[in-house]
Amino acid sequence: MFTRVSIPTPFQVGAVNAYVAGRTVVDPGPDSEEAWSRLLETLEARELTPADVSQVLVTHPHPDHFGLAARLRSEGARVLASPDAAGIMRDFATRLKYEQSYFSDFFERCGISRETAEAVTQLPEAFLAYAQSVATDREVTAGDTLTVDDERLTVDSVAGHAVGELIFSYDWDGRREAVVGDNVLGDITPNPFLQPPEDRGGQRPRVLPAFNESLRWLREQGHDRFLTGHREPVESPTERIDAILAEHDQRSEEVTDIVSEGATTPADVMTALFGDLPATEYFSGMSEAIGHLDVLEAQGRVQKRESGGVFVYELQ
Repeated sequence: MFTRVSIPTPFQVGAVNAYVAGRTVVDPGPDSEEAWSRLLETLEARELTPADVSQVLVTHPHPDHFGLAARLRSEGARVLASPDAAGIMRDFATRLKYEQSYFSDFFERCGISRETAEAVTQLPEAFLAYAQSVATDREVTAGDTLTVDDERLTVDSVAGHAVGELIFSYDWDGRREAVVGDNVLGDITPNPFLQPPEDRGGQRPRVLPAFNESLRWLREQGHDRFLTGHREPVESPTERIDAILAEHDQRSEEVTDIVSEGATTPADVMTALFGDLPATEYFSGMSEAIGHLDVLEAQGRVQKRESGGVFVYELQ
């Protein structure tokens, strides 16, 4: 049903996949002239203009996925996203400031110097140019249904890569398919990016444990094909999910071995896993290290304490 469109991005991950069916666009790409030109070419090939697009579906509120939604909305399209994603997309700059404030303090407590923590959290400001804030016309949640090109789509919530992730499932040509954003990717493991508390002073979401649980749920939904946010579709969803879960389990065991050598900070775990990372990779590296410490803490295999204002993990 959907046609995949490779939209260029300025980000390390490379091109993002937008999907077009009828007058619907899913994840139109970042707000750049190069991306807009590629999307216009696709619409023109279908004898459509931006004003002909009736709705934009957003799987998750990362700039490479939603950035062009504002341009399409200005031409008359409705934007549909989850309530949590809608809150971020409505004022992306304010959300970024909140994340920067939270993670500057949090990373310092994880064993990173204040100077480095602040430098790392300032890097995403480059994303602002590609993430034009946009209002959401309809907030959708798990169990809602949508109509795309006269076909029925079911909305489901998933977790693990971003706040407010959605997938859109449908039956097509005798198969059960889903547009899954970055929740499952074919040849790279999605990053379990750290998220700040929903409310200031609240509890930090334990992203990787939630991701594992979400993947186990998704594995049982009977999909035959995933349309992914990057690179090629996944033709064997169950097999791919099993592989991702196995990679997560293996990495958790590596982290257990690291902690078994003595009291360890999250920054120490990151260095043991990845060596000396460039500053541009610190956020994903810390997300991975802390994510697996969260998994082990939830399993009762490690315990966390504070020493001199820094988090330290030990075997339980």
